[in-house]
Parts: sequence; C-alpha cells; structure tokens
Amino acid sequence: MDLTGLGTILLALVISILFIYSTWDKLYRKRNLPPGPTPFPLIGNLLQIKKGEMVKSLMEMGAQYGPVFTFYFGQRPVVILSGYQAVKEALIDQGEDFSGRGKMVSVDKIFDGFGVVFSNGERWKQLRRFSLTTLRNFGMGKRSIEERIHEEAQCLVEGLRKYNKRPTDPKNILPQAVSNVICSVVFGNRFEYEDLKFLKLLNQFSEIFTLMSSTWGQLQELIPTIMEYVPGPHQKINPIIERLLEFVAERVKINEASIDPNSPRDYIDCFLAKMLQDNENPTSEFNKRNLLLTVLNLFFAGTETVSSTLRHGFLILMKYPEIQGKLHKEIDTVIGHNRSPNIEDRSKMPYMDAVIHEIQRFSDVIPMNVPHTVIKDTTFRGFSIPKGTDVYPLLCTVLRDSSQFSSPEQFNPGHFLDESGSFKKSDAFMPFSTGKRICLGEGLARMELFLFLTTILQNFTLTSKTRFTESDIAPRMTGFANVPMDYELSFIPRVA
Repeated sequence: MDLTGLGTILLALVISILFIYSTWDKLYRKRNLPPGPTPFPLIGNLLQIKKGEMVKSLMEMGAQYGPVFTFYFGQRPVVILSGYQAVKEALIDQGEDFSGRGKMVSVDKIFDGFGVVFSNGERWKQLRRFSLTTLRNFGMGKRSIEERIHEEAQCLVEGLRKYNKRPTDPKNILPQAVSNVICSVVFGNRFEYEDLKFLKLLNQFSEIFTLMSSTWGQLQELIPTIMEYVPGPHQKINPIIERLLEFVAERVKINEASIDPNSPRDYIDCFLAKMLQDNENPTSEFNKRNLLLTVLNLFFAGTETVSSTLRHGFLILMKYPEIQGKLHKEIDTVIGHNRSPNIEDRSKMPYMDAVIHEIQRFSDVIPMNVPHTVIKDTTFRGFSIPKGTDVYPLLCTVLRDSSQFSSPEQFNPGHFLDESGSFKKSDAFMPFSTGKRICLGEGLARMELFLFLTTILQNFTLTSKTRFTESDIAPRMTGFANVPMDYELSFIPRVA
C-alpha cells in the first residue's frame, strides 16, 4: 500500500473518531440530566431494549437506575419517570412544568402539533377548554349521556343474543357499541353494527393500536431516523390515519352544508360555529386542520381504549368465574332483572366498582402514557431537565407500584375494597394519566365501563371452551398499548 492510500485511510479514521466523539459528547455529556444506561451514537439505548419488550425493559431499568432516569431514543434524550411518587411529583406537584405534549414519531408526521391531544401552548389551551365545555354541553357526565350509553348497551345486548350462545370474538361487536357513544356526540348519530364502512373504520383503529405496539412500532419510536427508511409494517400507520381523516373530512362537509350556528347538532357543528365566530381573530386556533385532527383524536380515544379494557375484562372474568359469580349476585341484589342499570347504582355496588377499577389497573391499556415534555428549564429531584426534553411518566409503574398495591402483579379486586367491603379509592389509580393532561374523556369512559359491563353481566354469563391461564390474562407490556390476546367466548343468557 502506498503512502497516499495509507494517508487516506488514516484521515478517514480520524474523521470517523471525531464524528463519534462529537456525537457522543452531544449525546451523553449534556448538562445535569438524570443517570441512565450509556447510549451509543445514532441508535441511543436501543441495545438495552429486549426484542419487542420496550415497556418491560424500561420497567426493569427503573429498578436499576431509580425512579428518574434518562434513556436515549436515537440521539434524543428522554426522561423516564417510574413509580407513583415520581409521577405524582412531576404531573401534579410540578404539573405546569410538565404539561407539554412530547414527540410521538409514529403519528407526528400527520398531527404535527395540531389537534387537542398533540398540541401545545396556546393552541392546546384553546382546544382543550373548548372541547371540555362542548362535551359537557352534549351531556358528558350528565343524565343525557347516560341515556345514550344505556340505549347503546341495550342494542349491544340484543346483538349478543343473536349469536345464540355461539362462540364469538368480542371484537366482532364490542367496538361498534363503544364507538357509537362518542359518535353520537361528535357526529350526531350512531351507526348500525352491520354498517360495512363503520366496521372498516373500527378495524383500522385496531390496526393502528396493534402496529404502534408491535416490535416495528417500538423500533420506529426508538430509532426514528433509521426506521424512516426501513420498509416494514410500521410504514402503514400514516396511510391508515390519512384514510381515517378522509372519513372525518367527509362528515365535516356534510355538516358544513346544513349547519345552523344557532342550533348545533354535535361537536363538529359547535367547532364550525366557533370558526365563524373567530373568523377575524388572528390568534384563534379554530381552523379546519384543528377541527379534523381534534375530531379524529376524540373518535379514536373514545373507541379503542374502552373497547380494549372491556375485552381484557371479559378475559379476566372467564379466568376467575368466582369473581363473575359475585358480580352476578351483587347485580341481582341491587338491580334485579326488571330494570336496567343506572349510574346511581354504582355507589351501591362496591364490588362491581372495585372489579372495574382492578380491570383498568391490571390491563393497563396505555402503559407508557402519551409522552409529555417540559415547557421550560426544570429542576426535578436535583436534576436539570432542559426545556423541550420529552418525558415518559410510566403509568404501568404507578399501577404496579408495590408501595400502593399489595399484590401488583395479580388481579385482586381487594386493592379497591376496605375491610368492611366498601369501595376504597387509591391515589395511584391513574389509567387516564393525571394532572393537566389527564384524559378528556375520563368521565365518559368510567360511565361506559360501568354501564356496559353491568348490563352485559345482568343478562349473560361469560363462558369459553378455552381454559385461560394467568399468562393469557396478563398484559403483554410491549409497546404503546396493551392489546389483549385474540379469543372467543359465548354469551349465555341468564334466567331471571
């Protein structure tokens, strides 16, 4: 090899070393961030994640590095909060500092900071305030929305009777019933369970949930710069969201053609009226893009999370028939068979209330939470977190905190019952997150879970030919969402 060739190799080596050192310095020596595993250039802490087990891996690192640690998603440092106390201190005690919405690579290309869930600053404040007020005006937390849920629950019972005890996958009918409640608020009408267009939309919701939680979806969040150029199932997420947006846009056009601003029929009408009202206001965030993306936020969140929780719940109640038997007994005692359940029954049914809370705690549908970000330079537990740093408050570590729950890895309704059998609250019950970014639809979801589950158990016994195991009912703890296993069950009518 001549000297010129050797010089070229040495120069390339020096440049490579300088690049690695520069990247390393930028990655790892950045101010007083919390401790954490040593990252590598470009891939960050990817090698610390067990294949397909992002959530489990982060939980294990919390045990190793403490309740506050730094983890690198590619070259981006992210602060992870583990356990009830750390999450409470951040989201409640320092709630304003941690009130920003963080990056979520799998959906950011489309949402790009628009819509009530993924926006920040003044945009988020305007959209959240408007959405809370509008949802309340359409009955959220009131008798009128209870009546809508009650009517849908009766439609669901009639639909389940048509299976005539035959085994069925609950995904075949449950998402339609749950989604129809939020559809009646957002779109002003419900859909028939056999509506093929509606079924296709709900299947797409489920597919997004599954893709974001898969190994491919996890890699997309962990090393986004690389995965953007890698073909795979994760590349289907944005096209699916685009198709869902097309449906929302069609519904908005229908409303635009027939709106009476003085007599709004649904959320879309209210938003359109607000757009007209604020037409001359340059600081208003009420525009078409925010309308489309906020409606999609509400539609998606109001469908998939409650539906997944109920599917987890059915699975658990078949694994523990003695718990299902106690629920049947409480329903028969408090409600009987001659009337439908109402929300006032909940205060008289501590066991049902405890079981529903435990289903939510144990199934842990959104284990990592939706990412937050600090809106200013923040000091937390002696560490410096620069403005704009993303934060993951792990809800799974709150719902499984052994200092708050006596047997966190087991399904145990006793977590929410006192010694006398009365319902007992827990500050660590945070399936809807907590603080300023708590889920908009918490009140609706809680009402739906009680009325749907109680109505179904008033009318049916849940059975399956499959003997489910502890492993079957345990949440997978993989990525964005805990999706229950596929299974079939039979709805056996109860004799009054």
